[in-house]
Amino acid sequence: MEDQVQAAAASSSSTPGRLSGTAFPPGRMGSTASTIGHLSPGKKRSPLSDTDLRRSKSRRRGSLGIAAMFRTVDDCSELLLDDDSAPPGWQPGAEPGYDPELPDGGHASMPTLSARCNITVIDFSPDRMVQRHFDNEAFIAFLEKPQDKWATCRWINVNGLSWDVIQAVGSKKGLHKLALEDVMNLRNRTKADWYPSHAYIVLTLLKLVHLVDRSDHSSSSDDAQDTDPDPSLLRRLFRRGHRALRRRRDRTRSPTTPDTEPDGVRAAEKGAIDYGSLTTTTTTARSLPRSLHRFHASGSEARTSLMERESPLGPRNMAVAAEQVSIFLTGDNTAVSFFETSAADVERPIVTRLSTAGTILRASCDASLLVQALLDAIVDLALPLTTVYSDLLGDLELDVLTAPSIRQSRSLYLCIAEINKMLRFLQPVDGLVNALRDHRSPNRAGRQLGDPAAESVIVSSVTCTYLGDVLDHCIVICDALQQLKQSSEDLIGLIFNTISATQNESMRQLTTVTIIFLPLTFITGFFGQNFNNFPELHHGIWYFWACAVPTAVATVLILMHDMIYSWFVRLFRRKRILSLRRARAAPWPKRRRKLSTSRQ
Repeated sequence: MEDQVQAAAASSSSTPGRLSGTAFPPGRMGSTASTIGHLSPGKKRSPLSDTDLRRSKSRRRGSLGIAAMFRTVDDCSELLLDDDSAPPGWQPGAEPGYDPELPDGGHASMPTLSARCNITVIDFSPDRMVQRHFDNEAFIAFLEKPQDKWATCRWINVNGLSWDVIQAVGSKKGLHKLALEDVMNLRNRTKADWYPSHAYIVLTLLKLVHLVDRSDHSSSSDDAQDTDPDPSLLRRLFRRGHRALRRRRDRTRSPTTPDTEPDGVRAAEKGAIDYGSLTTTTTTARSLPRSLHRFHASGSEARTSLMERESPLGPRNMAVAAEQVSIFLTGDNTAVSFFETSAADVERPIVTRLSTAGTILRASCDASLLVQALLDAIVDLALPLTTVYSDLLGDLELDVLTAPSIRQSRSLYLCIAEINKMLRFLQPVDGLVNALRDHRSPNRAGRQLGDPAAESVIVSSVTCTYLGDVLDHCIVICDALQQLKQSSEDLIGLIFNTISATQNESMRQLTTVTIIFLPLTFITGFFGQNFNNFPELHHGIWYFWACAVPTAVATVLILMHDMIYSWFVRLFRRKRILSLRRARAAPWPKRRRKLSTSRQ
């Protein structure tokens, strides 16, 4: 055996890549040497046969081919859908989370997320409420000051995402770095995470907004020029066409910089939306909300733009805006909320409740109840969506019932796509609310098991009671959207069934005409033959019809006997049904006489 090993080693050293007549790739010599080194001298092994050598050779060639065909993707940034799917420079196995104690969060490849934020801090107690407004620098300096002793509860509402603000809040409140990573990652699922000193809640805000055309201000001046009697008709038509092309270009173009004009900011504060700025995807914060199709969108920019332009709400100058909302509930009775652009829509009704003495939100001074108010306001913003989609589908239903066409199925498909995406974001809110209700305090089981979150994060029993109202609203919205989705699918089926029935009726009519004229065509061709000795041609036209009419009648009776029989059966049944209806509609004495007469 030792002689065989030495011979094999000598053969491998003299001829690289070969061992006992078997070919090996040069990169596999280490595995061969290790295999030879593990041969025990005490065991005898029989030499490999030619069949085994061929099998080993084919296996090695197959593995080498697979290694050449597949290669691990090193740069994962090429496969990211957009800048919201993962942080820039992200790689598999990277350190999770963002450390608020480090300037870059512990990720050198992460660019600084900077934006001008509108921050509102509200301190309140049963007897007093103070509201303050800050920008980024003033808010960071304000956090260094101690909280007033009279302030029982605090709410920090941040409109906009900026790393300096997130870092300051995370460092001051001791927020977990995984939660901070979820705040900056805009592709999170709806969930509630529990940490030792706080709870983190993330969900999607959906709201109905109005479309804003950037060329509206210029079109008004153009309209004024159109009324001028001096320009010619050709010039006015040219102006109108140029204005229409400019509007279409503004809707379909993709700018490379975000819209930070004052007019755009004011439009965003009023709840307006501009599709021209919705195509912007940069690392800076967005001044205008994103549309539903651009939120958690696929990697196809062409598809997203097409879905935005062809949205069924477009002719009504409306759209659905979506954004991610992050909420922290800390153990020191503080609630912190981060919005992208819609903080004012949620803040307005809650500030009204906090400004009124005697409300349950003001009297309780409970941060968990404040979180419930935030969830309730976010869910309530989706209520108008059911109304506008019900109105839209009602109009489409009238069109389908009066004049069905294949183009209506396209609009219905777009409605179903939008409803499906809204349900994707709204349905998980049920699980979120149930998770908060299950974490009610006092959590005796968690305290006995040593769960730190059970000691610090408090969800009061009053909050659990009012969370049921949020759950009811969410279920009502989801049920309404499910019903609208089912109605849209039924309308699509009705369109195709109606079109198919119309085509079948047309084919039936064509078949009937063909059956009637088939014998006539045959006899016409028979009498139209070019023969010299054809005495039947001299009998006149009556002879032709004497042959054609009986033949046509016989052909119709033979080929359409099932249809004719069914028609007579339906006619008899219809008369029977009409007679029964007349008898039922008649007065009771007369009906009784008719029944007795029919029995006799």
